[in-house]
Amino acid sequence: MYIQGFLIPVPAEKESDYLALAKSFDSIFMDHGAIEVVEAWEDDVPDGKVTDFRRAVAAQPGEKVVFSWVIWPDKETAKAAEDSIMAADTPDMSEMPFDGKRLVHGGFRSILELGR
Repeated sequence: MYIQGFLIPVPAEKESDYLALAKSFDSIFMDHGAIEVVEAWEDDVPDGKVTDFRRAVAAQPGEKVVFSWVIWPDKETAKAAEDSIMAADTPDMSEMPFDGKRLVHGGFRSILELGR
């Protein structure tokens, strides 16, 4: 199992715009072999003493943090999907409902799975 994780600062008033964009992209991920996609809107994100989710994306007042992940069968499937998606027409990103320069993302290999 391979997981791609994302932290995204989104203005609170653009939640529905973000959700519309996420639905477009998430269906593309599923079409390319993703097992699961989750979009989670900030609900209880406390400020830390050293670091926290909000600091990780330099969230500004009025912004919420989205915690999102895509689960793939393996890294090879994720990479093939990325290559295919980048080569094809994707949803219009000219009107992003967030500042993409502050998006944090990474890929992770599973080392423990419980409850599945």
